[in-house]
Amino acid sequence: MSPDEYCQQKAAQSGSSFYYSFLFLPQEKRRAITALYAFCREVDDIVDEIADDMVARSKLAWWRKELQAMLNGEPTHPVTKALAPHMATFDLQAQHLMAIIDGMEMDLNQSRYLDFNGLKNYCWHVAGVVGVLSASIFGISNPQTKEFAEKLGLALQMTNIIRDVGEDARKGRIYLPVNELQQFQVKAADILNARHTPEFTQLMQFQYERACQLYEDAMNTLPKEDRRAQRTGLMMAAIYRSVLEEVKLDGFRVLQHKIKLTPIRKLWLAWKTYIRG
Repeated sequence: MSPDEYCQQKAAQSGSSFYYSFLFLPQEKRRAITALYAFCREVDDIVDEIADDMVARSKLAWWRKELQAMLNGEPTHPVTKALAPHMATFDLQAQHLMAIIDGMEMDLNQSRYLDFNGLKNYCWHVAGVVGVLSASIFGISNPQTKEFAEKLGLALQMTNIIRDVGEDARKGRIYLPVNELQQFQVKAADILNARHTPEFTQLMQFQYERACQLYEDAMNTLPKEDRRAQRTGLMMAAIYRSVLEEVKLDGFRVLQHKIKLTPIRKLWLAWKTYIRG
């Protein structure tokens, strides 16, 4: 199996909404974004699947060394072998890749965030920089597009957080800010024990409205001259906004189950966004 095939398999097996938006890219950009996505999956899976913190930290440290090896022209892993040729082509910054690992390590260091500013810092590491790296691959002519990509990354990550409240709670994590739980009189124990209360619904409505505003802020930042190049990001936004709406229509019952769109619907949303140009 070639490095590109390894990354393709990693992306396809994940079932992520991102995968469907990649399908519309030219070959070289598709290979680059798939390699980047595979890297994100590799380091994210370490935190999600390894229960022993010390083992997880050791593996993340290995990836830091592997990124340095890639920069030195000596990658050993299929993902870094696949990613290496695209670093210069698309002006991908190594510090952004390192920041992603920093974000994954944050999950090992804390499971609560006191306020939204603290949560935004986490989201920047695990999603904002991914947005900037992705936008660089898609194509940037106006530097303001990086701001769009960073804001869109925050919106996408907040959608993940809203959708995955129950799943994260079962891992002992609550990403919703502590001061906002207090504001809406939601006890952490209620979330950890999957007790859906009227107060929890109000809290989630607040999160939903903020996420909608984050999408609007991102879209308003995208320069017209880069809209066509950034269609893949817009496809991601269309899919994730649909997930957000489904969560709302379901009454924010995210503690009990996880909302998912069918592959056909994801592909349809991506296609509709693509043909709009």
